[in-house]
Amino acid sequence: MKADVAYRLACEGTAVLWQGDFQNARQMLAALARRAKSKPKKQKSSAVTAPAQAFHLYRMAQAQRARILGMLLLPFEADHSVSLRRAPDVRQPCLEAFGAAAGPYIASLRDLLGAIGAHEWYKKGVEIPALGARIHPHYGVFSPVRGEYVELLAQAPLPSLELAFDIGTGTGVLAAILARRGLKKVVATDLDPGALTCARDNITRLGLADQVDVVQADLFPTGRAPLVVCNPPWIPARPSSPLDQAVYDPDSRMLRGFLQRLGAHLEPGGEGWLILSDLAEHLGLRSRDELLATVEEGGLKVVDRIDARPVHRKAFDPGDPLHLARSAEVTSLWRLTG
Repeated sequence: MKADVAYRLACEGTAVLWQGDFQNARQMLAALARRAKSKPKKQKSSAVTAPAQAFHLYRMAQAQRARILGMLLLPFEADHSVSLRRAPDVRQPCLEAFGAAAGPYIASLRDLLGAIGAHEWYKKGVEIPALGARIHPHYGVFSPVRGEYVELLAQAPLPSLELAFDIGTGTGVLAAILARRGLKKVVATDLDPGALTCARDNITRLGLADQVDVVQADLFPTGRAPLVVCNPPWIPARPSSPLDQAVYDPDSRMLRGFLQRLGAHLEPGGEGWLILSDLAEHLGLRSRDELLATVEEGGLKVVDRIDARPVHRKAFDPGDPLHLARSAEVTSLWRLTG
C-alpha cells in the first residue's frame, strides 16, 4: 500500500492493520506524519488571528494529526510481543505502559512508539540540578523537563522546616526538593494511581522515604501545614490524553480548587506556594485579574512573587505556532497567606 492511499483512508476514518515488516511500518508512519504536518493557511493582510483563536486552531491541528497517525495498527500477542519481521522486543515497555493483556490485541504504532519512548525516559531519567540527581518519570506521568518551576521551589525562602504538603505531586520532584531542603516531613498527594506509583518509586530511589509520605487524595490531605505547595496545570483547556492532564485544566478546576480550599489547610502564619505559568494570559484564556480575583475569593493575599523566564526550546522557536505567547511567558511562584 502506498502512503497516499493509507493517508486517504486514515483521513476518512479507516484504520490499516499492518502485517508486513516492522521497520517498513515505521517508514509508513513517518510518511503519514509528513502528509499530516499542518501547513498554516495564508491569511489576507488585514486578517489578524487572536491568541486564543491561534491556540484553538493549533490544538485542533494537533488532535487531527494524532487521530490520523493513530490509524496505523499493529497486531500484538498476549505477552505484548509483536510477531512481525524485524520487530524489536517491546514486551517490557508495553507492560509498563498498558499493564497485563487478557489476550492478543491490536494497538497503534504511534502508541507503541510512545511506550518505547517512555520506557527509555524511565531508564535514563531526567537530571534535576536542584536535586543533584535524576527523576525517573513513568508512562503517562508528566516529565519535569521544564526546569524553571523546579528552580523557583529550590530558591524560595521556607517559612518552616516542620511540615509541607505537595499537592498534585506527579513524579514527586517537588516533594523531593522540599525534603532535600531540610523539611522534616512532606506529604505528597495525587489522585492518579500511576502518578502515585511513580512518585513512590522516585522517593525511594532518592532515599527520602522516611521524610516523604505519598498518599492518594483529591488535592489536600487531612490536617494543616505551615507550607502547602501546588504546581497545577497551567492552561484552562480540555486534555486530550492522560499526559495532557499535567498541562490542561478544564475551567481551571484544579487551580480554583487549590485556591478555594488552601486557607482551610494552612496553619496560622503559614504560606501557600502557587507555581504557575502566565502562558494562559498571553493566549487570552485567563486574565491576571481573574487569577487575583480567585485568590481573593479564597480569603488569601499575595505577600510575594518570584518570577523566572522559560528556558525550554519552544520559547525561542519563531516557527512555533504559539511563539508570540511562549516568548513572553513567565513562570511565577506566588507566596500566599490566609
